[in-house]
Amino acid sequence: MAAKKIKIDNASLKFKKQSQKREHKIIRCSVLIVCEGTKTEPNYFEAFSERQRGIIVYDVEVKGLGRGTKDVVEKAIELKNKNNYDRVWAVFDKDDIPAKDFNRAIEEGQNNDVEVAWSNEAFELWYLYHFHNVTTGVSRKDYEEKISVAVNASPRYKSKRKYKYAKNDPNNYEIMTKYGSINSALRYAEAKHFEYTDSRYARQNPCTTVYRLVRQLLGMDEELNAELIAKTEEN
Repeated sequence: MAAKKIKIDNASLKFKKQSQKREHKIIRCSVLIVCEGTKTEPNYFEAFSERQRGIIVYDVEVKGLGRGTKDVVEKAIELKNKNNYDRVWAVFDKDDIPAKDFNRAIEEGQNNDVEVAWSNEAFELWYLYHFHNVTTGVSRKDYEEKISVAVNASPRYKSKRKYKYAKNDPNNYEIMTKYGSINSALRYAEAKHFEYTDSRYARQNPCTTVYRLVRQLLGMDEELNAELIAKTEEN
């Protein structure tokens, strides 16, 4: 699948104020996101192109491989070594792959300076966190029903037509943020992630680190923001 390039312009109020001091100087950040799926995850991350604000312009390249976890991580490492990205992410799910392979893929990414947004069991856990705090394991076959129920139960959902979750719906970003809360998702996912203290990732269910990537794309990664500003001041 050909890479799609999108632009995202985000930053926190702190950095907006700093931009005024720099005469509104624009700071650019290049992010590569390599996904396991060709529709679900790419559709979601491409939706961030609609968020144009602040002083940091994110040049985001999304690649949906349609291949397995090992290939995703290896491709992310390969492209990182060939290009000068500010951040490179590998996005994949636990699904039914062997625990040792899942754990090894995460460690391989980390050992090669590739950020890993993994989900156990599936990416849809991130969607479910928009509606309530998920504290017990959920099988990937149950996400469709649970997300459908959550959207229909949302006080913001006014349609008379019953909503049914569709995995490859290009509007999933809009649906989750309109009827749920991305801020709640960030909070719930992070809290659950930090409950786990070891590296047996395959046993950490429910858990998703997608929140780390989303926080970055929202301009809320203070460490990255500081790094980008420092790099700009050096030039």
